[in-house]
Amino acid sequence: MEGEKKKILIVDDDTFLIDMYALKFSQSSFEVYTAPSATEALTKLKDGLSPDIILLDIMMPEMDGFEMLEKMIADKLALNSIKIILSNKGQQSDIDRGTELGASGYIVKASSTPAEVIDKVMEILNKKLAVAK
Repeated sequence: MEGEKKKILIVDDDTFLIDMYALKFSQSSFEVYTAPSATEALTKLKDGLSPDIILLDIMMPEMDGFEMLEKMIADKLALNSIKIILSNKGQQSDIDRGTELGASGYIVKASSTPAEVIDKVMEILNKKLAVAK
């Protein structure tokens, strides 16, 4: 991450969590974008936002995170973004579905502190960057 801030888009309908993670990631030298719904996140992506990482919740009103991933694939949005699911749904079937839809990681909110979430995101990002070199 030589000097260049990585862009992260955080998608969650819980404004408290969005605000907390936005603060934590900005303190970790990320350029943070947020969306309180999958619909708004898709609009931002269609409008040209190209984040390095998309951190998204599964359970949201209107459109869930899985539907958002499906729509991103169908519309060819954020093709180079690393998608990471951050959800309280930790069943293996959910993890498998996320992986099938292109998620590079799956973090269970209830069993991760904000610092652990950032560490995990950094770990996934560094793995992807190492593979890209």
